Amino acid sequence: MAKERILVVDDEPLVRWSLREGLDKAGFQVSLAESGEEALRILSEESQDLVLLDNRLPGSQGVEVLGPMKELDPDMVVIMITAYADVATAVEAMKLGAFDYFTKPFEIEEIVVAVEKALETTKLKREVTHLLKEQEERWGFGNVIAKSKAMEQVIETAKKVAASETTTVLLEGETGTGKDLIARAIHLASSRAREPFVPISCSALPENLLESELFGYEKGAFTDAKTSKKGLFETGNGGSVYLDEIGDVRPSLGIKLLRVIEEKTFRRVGGTKDIKVDVRIIAATNRDLEKLVKEGAFREDLYFRLAVVPIVIPPLRERREEILPLANFFIEAFCREYRRKPKVISPGAESAMLEYDWPGNVRELRNVIERAVILEPGDELLPTHLPIDILRPKMDEAERVQGLAIPPEGISLEKVEEELIKAALAMAQGNQSEAARLLDLSRDTLRYRAKKLGLK
Repeated sequence: MAKERILVVDDEPLVRWSLREGLDKAGFQVSLAESGEEALRILSEESQDLVLLDNRLPGSQGVEVLGPMKELDPDMVVIMITAYADVATAVEAMKLGAFDYFTKPFEIEEIVVAVEKALETTKLKREVTHLLKEQEERWGFGNVIAKSKAMEQVIETAKKVAASETTTVLLEGETGTGKDLIARAIHLASSRAREPFVPISCSALPENLLESELFGYEKGAFTDAKTSKKGLFETGNGGSVYLDEIGDVRPSLGIKLLRVIEEKTFRRVGGTKDIKVDVRIIAATNRDLEKLVKEGAFREDLYFRLAVVPIVIPPLRERREEILPLANFFIEAFCREYRRKPKVISPGAESAMLEYDWPGNVRELRNVIERAVILEPGDELLPTHLPIDILRPKMDEAERVQGLAIPPEGISLEKVEEELIKAALAMAQGNQSEAARLLDLSRDTLRYRAKKLGLK
């Protein structure tokens, strides 16, 4: 394992020597510099994990060098050292990004402990930053495909909400439209991004279990409560709590949720003490909450409090211009995940996908593409790779043309030829060779006649 690199910058030879000895023994790789200019040269040639920087240097002060160091490497960890207990200098150094501040004389062991602590803290910060970047790449707004005006409006509103600190959001839309993705994108685009995102499905648990999951419980609150347990609101403190299928919450639990939204306080099950939390609530539903309110199945005051900013995500059938971009996005993602060679969508498959209504919305499209990538080894996604339900409209079209009759007003032979070619292609699921066989034509003849008729 490579040693972590430390740069000691001090104009006193004895201090440089003693620091080098102590840090060498602690397992670090140490470089030395006696001026700010020399330190910047070393940093420009080779990155360092941490710098011990004396504030009194020949020709300049350490705080004057700190800024250029941070410009070379914004993640640079710097611990300041000075012979003068100058509080103003300490404050200035911390504002410029110094991690810690020591005054001479000092114990070497004290410096070593500070260095180890600084590097560990920085390592954790870098890991968090890396994980946050991964989350952003997977769930951020950049991952939302919006080619329709309706989805562009959804994204615009969601971004505005993300910029607020505490605004409650209600996401409405059919199952599979992408409510989870929008919820996570709002969280990641907010100032709460480094804090937890805690999702829970309100329909997955009975009401009594849902309450204890959300609010936690005290020891002895019920038979199996042998210890106290934090709920999701406590776990998500500082971040966002995502309540999926909020329409399944009964009115008796709704009053407790209303208190969390309005007062940011709650009590654990069996508890007597109020617990205060700072969370943003993002709720989602595929049900008509206004109708549930009229039926008495959902609290009206909770509905109005949740719907401060309602965002309605349209079904995929109402934004067909996004079907193919989404399909290609999923193909690229799954080919990369399953290490398959890239695929393109054949014209026949494109036509079938565009004409299908996608009752399962984006989730259904995602599942169809994942299945095709896993099971089909070729480099083209064909109609035969799609589920039969997606091909049904094409097959129905073929069945209608089979019973073709001449209407009383007559019909042009060219129109009959066009319909027959369309029907053959539909029956063959876009395979031109098979369509030509059905019409007793060569493939080239079929292509020539289709082109003449303006068919793709």
